[in-house]
Amino acid sequence: MRHSDICILTPIKCRPSMVQTVTFPPSMASAKVTDVKRDVFDTSQGELNYLTSDQGVKISDTDNWLKVSDGTHVGPHLLEDQLGREKIMHFDHERIPERVVHARGTGAYGYFKVYDDRASKYTYAPVLTDPSRKTPVFVRFSTVQGSRGSADTVRDVRGFATKFYTQEGNWDIVGNNIPVFFIQESIKFPDFVHAVKPEPNNEVPQGQSAHNNFWDFVGLQPESAHMVMWVMSDRGIPRSFRMMQGFGVNTYTLHKPGGEQFFVKFHWIPELGVHSLVWDEALKISGQDPDFHRKDLYEAIENGAFPKWTLCIQAIPASKEHDFDFDILDATKLWPEELVPLEEIGELVLDRAPEEFFPEVEQVAFCTSNVVPGIGFSDDPLLQGRNFSYLDTQLSRLGVNWQELPINRPICPVLNHQRDGQMRHRITAGTVNYWPNRQEIFPPVPPKQGGYYTYPSKIEGIKERIRGEKFQEHYNQPQLFFNSLAPYEKKHLIDAISFELDHCDDPVVYQTYTKVLNCVDFELAKKVASNIGSIIPDKPGRENRGKSSKSLSQLYYAPKNPTIVERRIAILVADGFNLDEVHAVRSALESADARTFIIGPRRGEIHPSGAGRDAQGIEADHHFEGQRSTLFDALYIPSGQHINQLAKNGRVVQYVREAFGHCKSIGASGIAIAFLRDIVGLPGVEFQHEDSSDVTTSYGVVTTGKLDVKSASTHISRIEHDSKDFMTEFAYVISRHRCYERELDGLTDQVAY
Repeated sequence: MRHSDICILTPIKCRPSMVQTVTFPPSMASAKVTDVKRDVFDTSQGELNYLTSDQGVKISDTDNWLKVSDGTHVGPHLLEDQLGREKIMHFDHERIPERVVHARGTGAYGYFKVYDDRASKYTYAPVLTDPSRKTPVFVRFSTVQGSRGSADTVRDVRGFATKFYTQEGNWDIVGNNIPVFFIQESIKFPDFVHAVKPEPNNEVPQGQSAHNNFWDFVGLQPESAHMVMWVMSDRGIPRSFRMMQGFGVNTYTLHKPGGEQFFVKFHWIPELGVHSLVWDEALKISGQDPDFHRKDLYEAIENGAFPKWTLCIQAIPASKEHDFDFDILDATKLWPEELVPLEEIGELVLDRAPEEFFPEVEQVAFCTSNVVPGIGFSDDPLLQGRNFSYLDTQLSRLGVNWQELPINRPICPVLNHQRDGQMRHRITAGTVNYWPNRQEIFPPVPPKQGGYYTYPSKIEGIKERIRGEKFQEHYNQPQLFFNSLAPYEKKHLIDAISFELDHCDDPVVYQTYTKVLNCVDFELAKKVASNIGSIIPDKPGRENRGKSSKSLSQLYYAPKNPTIVERRIAILVADGFNLDEVHAVRSALESADARTFIIGPRRGEIHPSGAGRDAQGIEADHHFEGQRSTLFDALYIPSGQHINQLAKNGRVVQYVREAFGHCKSIGASGIAIAFLRDIVGLPGVEFQHEDSSDVTTSYGVVTTGKLDVKSASTHISRIEHDSKDFMTEFAYVISRHRCYERELDGLTDQVAY
């Protein structure tokens, strides 16, 4: 460097008004830019356009893990695949441990108990066969794409991971609320996550898959078509964790020494049924209450309405593995219940919230490889890689002694010769830390005495990167799913895909995915293409075989006995409302374990009709701007002079229209009927006469001119359709979750909300 390029700053005395300016020569001003450019590799420039390992070795196949194969069927992954291990391990360590930001999730404690020993024909695992046991569990629910600070109600897959603290050790079911996955091969997981996460150049978008990279990937990876259909359906925006199915996704095995091995899939069926938000509602809740699902879970537990699920299994004898037209080890496929029925095994109950969020919810660590005697692994290619990846990820995130953290620590004795490592908690006294040792401390346990038993399987074949023949078919099950949906569910799916692809500004991306959809269903592809301005296909890319499965629609999981437990009902009032009606309606709804909230023009006391300002009124839980209709499942408007005030309040009018547009139940009595009919202007709805005590239900709107307060205030003993009793009928309509007929008949399109 020349002397003239060197700038030496020396202290000088100057008046306050003096400004000292130091000018760096051009060579120094650009020095850092030049320095950084040394590490910039522009993928769009130059002739170097091929794939290599981190060591520079050119890679011929990055889509298939090296495995054993007989040419038709595939066996287990081979640990010697240095390229697969490098790719997965690098991906596992891409996120450094952060002090604040982790993936968004929430969790709760509870217990699991089997009904009887019916699963003993498959396994000897006591957690699945011993009805005298009550196994403690911790469940963590989560979203996938967004960061820890993202919103609860985004469209996304929901994690549903369960840790069983059994007497034989910890067992984890690391599942989702969707039974299939985007990829067949674990080696593709880094590619999928990179594609769905915010784009690397601008870290956009957060908590959303509506961008070029995600749809580019799934458009070029048709094995993702089935999972895309599920995520774009109502399953992607659940109403509550409590109203969400769970699936183990991967195929495991159950076995007994000397018995036949069975392939198994695990299912969680919610007691309250499977319900979802509508898209406009989900978008608004993301801003109005981004912690909506988390609060919902903890409020239910606090109120004693403990969330419950039934554990079901599907089991296939190993001898029947190849009897299907799909590969049962393919994680992009489900096992239709018509072919493999569900068997109810036991019940999961969540009854306790964490004491402190971080050490419990954030530090809980799940691994697909955590199994107990009687449960084993299949050659599911996704599971084989997850077993490696999940443990590797926990080592990176929490350290080698992650299993010693209180939330991860087993309740049974942990006795081994593992020692030391960062953040070691346990102090082990003694002189030996190896096996064999002269003191015979911690010897291996034979299977007959409870040691883990690996079912013997014959493996022979060629080691190669390959997928089985049945893994090449990608469209039969997406068709099956689409065909199985109710008309309103199909509409929601079409709208969702249209929304997502509308956010893709590269024509190649949305035109490619239109072709994928055309291989699922011709009408589906045409409607989406028309919405997004893509090329409308003139003939199907593939014939729709017309098959369906009733269990793939959410309607299939409606509770056997209608319920409104923990449903949130807003009661809209202003000064001059009918106090007797409000008391009666609240009493009846709360007798069925629903939760009612008074929403008024202000938070605090609202005065009833016929009472002076000094008379005792009722406390409003929230004001109209504080809690919008999106945060409730239903509305009720009592009669009274307050209707005049409500009619002049644009927020209240919009409040009701929004609830109607979201297909929610609405109840009204007396003069409130005129408010709905003449001021709110609900289209296509029939109302009861204001001077009649009869009850009318029309498109989920329940009205009566004269509410029998004495009758209404009684407990709701049974929720059923009853056109004569207002409260019974209103509760029944709420229990149906939504009135989607409004959408199908075009009524919601006529209301601005």
